[in-house]
Amino acid sequence: MSQWQDICAVTDIPVLGSRVIKGEKHDIALFRTSNDEVFALADRCPHKHGPLSQGIIHGKTVTCPLHSWNIDLASGEALAPDVGCAHRYPTKVENGRVLLGPRG
Repeated sequence: MSQWQDICAVTDIPVLGSRVIKGEKHDIALFRTSNDEVFALADRCPHKHGPLSQGIIHGKTVTCPLHSWNIDLASGEALAPDVGCAHRYPTKVENGRVLLGPRG
């Protein structure tokens, strides 16, 4: 990916839910908060590679369904006491559409 890609409408992602898209190397989970903010992370928890897309979203955090690690949606960082990071992809919303940026 070398430029911003139009992925879907914001409304295609459930509120406090996710949608998975196929990435070049792995799946990417798009998350929508209750405030319609959209974040994108690799769909792999840094702990045991659980599917973050199946986790519970609260605020700007997703809880991994396997071992309850909490991952910050904005940074991909695991919250203390856990340590690790899920790769984050830049996102922006324009005219109700979710755009995914180039991998940083």
